Amino acid sequence: MGLVRLKIRELAKAKGWTIKEVADRAGVNYNTVKSYARHPGMSMVDLTAVQKIACAFEVTIEELMDVVEE
Repeated sequence: MGLVRLKIRELAKAKGWTIKEVADRAGVNYNTVKSYARHPGMSMVDLTAVQKIACAFEVTIEELMDVVEE
């Protein structure tokens, strides 16, 4: 199983948003977004939440994720 990293912090910084603003704009629980932004590699994510976050940034899921380890 691979590990992925979500580029939430980078995308939020580019837009001038806080992690709280990302959560509010995406309609995703703040603690979920904060957790995803903090971890350098995760093996499990809620794809519904990831899709909502990607939509808030107006990017694809692929653009939001980096594969850290396959």
